Amino acid sequence: MEDVDVLVALEDATFVSDRITRRSFKNLIGSSSALILVAEDRDGGGLLGYAALLFRRGTALARLYSIAVSAACVGQGIGRALLKGAETAAFDRDRICLRLEVREDNERAIRLYRLEGYRPIGRYLDYYADHMPALRFEKTLRGDKPFDTGVPYYEQTTDFTCGSCCLMMAMARDVKGFQLDPVMEIRLWREATTIFMMSGPGGCDPFGLAVTAHEFGLDAAIHVSQAGDLFLEGVRSLEKQKVMALAQEDFRRRAITYEIPTVIEPFTMDTLRAHLGQGGTAIILVSGYHMFAKKVPHWVLAHGDDGRHIIVHDPWVADERGESIADAAYLPLPYDTFDKMARFGKASLRAAVFLSRRRS
Repeated sequence: MEDVDVLVALEDATFVSDRITRRSFKNLIGSSSALILVAEDRDGGGLLGYAALLFRRGTALARLYSIAVSAACVGQGIGRALLKGAETAAFDRDRICLRLEVREDNERAIRLYRLEGYRPIGRYLDYYADHMPALRFEKTLRGDKPFDTGVPYYEQTTDFTCGSCCLMMAMARDVKGFQLDPVMEIRLWREATTIFMMSGPGGCDPFGLAVTAHEFGLDAAIHVSQAGDLFLEGVRSLEKQKVMALAQEDFRRRAITYEIPTVIEPFTMDTLRAHLGQGGTAIILVSGYHMFAKKVPHWVLAHGDDGRHIIVHDPWVADERGESIADAAYLPLPYDTFDKMARFGKASLRAAVFLSRRRS
């Protein structure tokens, strides 16, 4: 709290409008969902800049609420250092994404954000007091420790082949001679799909993925939280439901024939972590709502565990939001966040296919 006076002075000297008030600074400093970082002169010359962060409860998101650098220090790397510090602080609080808004005419700040890997995700009209629009930026956070399991990344080339792409990535490491390409992507989808989904082409079924993995040379185990047919509640056509049920029954019969272990109960984080710790991978069903704001079933490949995060490859790259492969590969998802994401629908369906190299 003893920094409030100098923070207010810096704020008043930096901004003409939209300033953080003394009361707001006090509230931010005292809040468990906010954090203020400061850059100080090593020689005791005072405050050089600050960055204010907000953490929304119940999400994996952080927001850079404000950042300011003393006019005497502009161009000395203070802003970049504060930005890096904000990213580290957000990552340490298990946030996977940092978002911010910036004045559309603030060319220096926009250039810094772009250089540091932030991607534009939107624009707010009439955002500031002088009616200036704001540009919105976002960055996926990874921390400063590289993580490599040897599982290559592959981006899905269609809207519906996430499951087959996850299987491809696992096989590319663990099946000798396996090659990643779009022809194989469609072949595996055809062999593991339920034929229909809510609309459009079908999506992959956990039993179908396990059977296909077995036939291509991997050991597989199925974990589902409920017995019987899956994904039928969102399909209105009785004919489609009938076809899906028959396709899934075929997968279940073949799983029995292949003696693929099947556990009819939700997998736990401890079970998943133990499997990953043994060098396995796991195709996990998640809600697309948590990944790209669409309420559809989606498959991701879990392939690592760093002690705080499950490391995943998400085959979907949201090009329309400016994402690249760098935003979808080796995603470190905090345990609690991943645990919440790994459910789908009103019944909170939990489904996974645990994969490992074929035992001799």
